[in-house]
Amino acid sequence: MKKGVLVSVLLITLFFLIPVLFVGLPDKSEKTWTESGETPEDLEQKPLTQLEQEEREKSIPVFRSETETVEQMNLEEYVAGVVASEMPAEFEMEALKAQALTARTYAAKQMASPAEINLPEGALVTDTPMHQVYQSEEELKEKWGEDYEWKMDKVKEAVLATAGQVLTFEGQPITAAFFSTSNGYTENAEDYWQNSEPYLQSVESPWDKGSPRYENVTRIPVEELEQTLGVSLQNGEAGTILSRTDGNRVEELELGDQTFNGREIREKLELDSADFSITREGNNVIFSTKGWGHGVGMSQYGADGMAKEGKNYREIVKHYYKGVEISSLS
Repeated sequence: MKKGVLVSVLLITLFFLIPVLFVGLPDKSEKTWTESGETPEDLEQKPLTQLEQEEREKSIPVFRSETETVEQMNLEEYVAGVVASEMPAEFEMEALKAQALTARTYAAKQMASPAEINLPEGALVTDTPMHQVYQSEEELKEKWGEDYEWKMDKVKEAVLATAGQVLTFEGQPITAAFFSTSNGYTENAEDYWQNSEPYLQSVESPWDKGSPRYENVTRIPVEELEQTLGVSLQNGEAGTILSRTDGNRVEELELGDQTFNGREIREKLELDSADFSITREGNNVIFSTKGWGHGVGMSQYGADGMAKEGKNYREIVKHYYKGVEISSLS
């Protein structure tokens, strides 16, 4: 009888003890980030570590052009304001994630190596196209009206999914240039700016034809063009394109007795793109452009087109920025 009671007690004890033991055992399939060898590309799928939380709490001083004051902003809130201002919220989520990554990378580069531009009170960036356009939530509420909630929720989701991630080349944050619409190709950095960057080289971008600014026509009176450029055109003369870049934008153009580069013409005449053709109609010079923006780096409409084809944000940024890595902000 005593033996039976003892067996019963042991069975009852094991009944309660075994589940506790199994619950307490570690799951061998669950590893930390460093143990598993996962790359920073997987960060959006993991809970934030203490280090990542600290990185998210970094701040950046922004010069607000309207009030002429400097605001110290949480970095991720700043990134959300940039994404909301620079890319339509209607774009695909993966395109918005790619934009969040470029915005954070741009800020990180400024924080690591501030540009030699005199800004008041130690600001690192402005809220204008000089750096990146930024708008506060209050400004976006006024801009978006009834659409504010869903648009801001979508933008914040994209920012949170990439939190703490930046684009690097050889361990350093890149110049994450972007623009609206390509002409079918992006531009080599050295063909628009003075310096060459190995990650800012011309690539195909066939997804941009859906942009409302893919093609445009600008008519400029001859007298206005002559005054703006300081040239004199003969009757019927429209100019001669001498060469084009790898991205099919105008490299050199002869107008009157002067030679200009495509960037000069685009900026001085406020054209959409440096990919243009020229014709003459009476007292007007007609510029037919393809694309919108400087053409260097990531095309926003191209990113949206890639996302619509099922590409994720990692694939998008690695298409437009050659040889880069997605790294932790630290």
